Amino acid sequence: MENNNLQPEALFGYFLKICEIPHGSKNEAQISAFLQNFGKELGYETIADSVGNVLIKKPAAPGYEDRKTIILQSHMDMVCDKRPDVEHDFTKDSITTWVDGEWLKAQGTTLGADNGIGVAAAMAVLADKSLKHGPVNCLFTIDEETGLTGAEALVPELLQGDILVNLDSEDEGEMFIGCAGGVCNYADFKHVWTTVGGDMFFMKVDINALTGGHSGDDINKGRANANKLLCRFLARVADKYEFYLCDISGGSLHNAIPRDASAVFAIPSANKEDVRVDFNLFAAEVQDEYSATEPNVRFTLQSTDPVARVIDPVVTGKLLRSVCAVFNGVFAMSQDVPGLVETSSNLASIKRTADNVLTITTSQRSSIESARDFVSYSVRSAFELAGAKVTTKGQYPGWKPNMKSEILKVACDTYKQLFGDDAKIKAIHAGLECGLFLEKAPHLDMISFGPTMRGVHSPDERLHIASTERWWRHLLLLLENAPAK
Repeated sequence: MENNNLQPEALFGYFLKICEIPHGSKNEAQISAFLQNFGKELGYETIADSVGNVLIKKPAAPGYEDRKTIILQSHMDMVCDKRPDVEHDFTKDSITTWVDGEWLKAQGTTLGADNGIGVAAAMAVLADKSLKHGPVNCLFTIDEETGLTGAEALVPELLQGDILVNLDSEDEGEMFIGCAGGVCNYADFKHVWTTVGGDMFFMKVDINALTGGHSGDDINKGRANANKLLCRFLARVADKYEFYLCDISGGSLHNAIPRDASAVFAIPSANKEDVRVDFNLFAAEVQDEYSATEPNVRFTLQSTDPVARVIDPVVTGKLLRSVCAVFNGVFAMSQDVPGLVETSSNLASIKRTADNVLTITTSQRSSIESARDFVSYSVRSAFELAGAKVTTKGQYPGWKPNMKSEILKVACDTYKQLFGDDAKIKAIHAGLECGLFLEKAPHLDMISFGPTMRGVHSPDERLHIASTERWWRHLLLLLENAPAK
């Protein structure tokens, strides 16, 4: 789309350029090369490490050489999700954007404002040589969304600076000074294939169009989990009738609340109408339970072609019961910060990862490392008791708040100066790269802030246009008022 009506023009211009470049997690080579070329064309020192992280160094403006070096940090990858009815190849297709009132959205896919708008802001700072600021190092990391592997691979030499400003938050006017750490569990259910005889009827069940959202920011909003709902229905059917599971899938990303799930199963033909009645009752009760948070949920049950093989019933029973049993949602609220989720778990996806293996992915978060590890162990235990082989990996640390932060004071003072209101100081239940940065460079003074976004990690992702302009103005004034060395 054209950016004629989007202000600031330069900022949105760079963002729309980023939308043209495929940059899903694990597919950042093209955007990394683009950023490297961008820095070199501007004449700035540009460094790329072995994994594709990029650092571009902009010298201080005249008269600002005595200021502390600020690292502007953002991640170049995006979550790739789309509506089931949308044709889109994230490895080669551009993101198509459109303006809906106050919001910038994408056509049926994630927008990638998380964290493309942060990348665009850093690019706009680099390109504008009229700005007033001390030394600015712009750091762009890869693969934040699927394991923070870019931040993990960073060498300390790429974190040279005094202050790090992370541009990966989603509420304008809020200064974040802490975040949750996280970990993922992968439960493999290995099964054998078998066949069924007799007069069997095959059915396909779909649960679609749930609200979904970010598994950190949105985990406390009472939204339904498609995997939980699907297995809840299937377990009910399996308890009442002869039942064979043929296949099952749901969710896609470890850091997104699953919106869609489906399964194919077989029951005796004599029971097919009973199952339809059960399904209608189930759909009605779920719609009643989640009337406030899931107004658009769709339930579909239809006949389907017979299949030659089914999953053995023993493993089927263990899988369904373990999904029903395993914890999902808010595990504990913070005792120190009112309203902050401390610990949570997300039943993220059920996928076939081999011909005879179904893998259930869950992610756990907590601002307290011991609590993160305990809820992870609790989830792991439920699946191991059901006979699954569980692998735990992807641990990353949280970020402990520092209320005495020098850059936090600057951020709050400049916000007050610009808008006359007090900025809100918060911690976030989402995972940011900041904890890993602190492990590598403990001296860093850090904050995170960004424009207002909603529906991130889902096709409903949207960026608030006016808040983006306010955030941009705030960023420039913050840079101008960077502390002296």
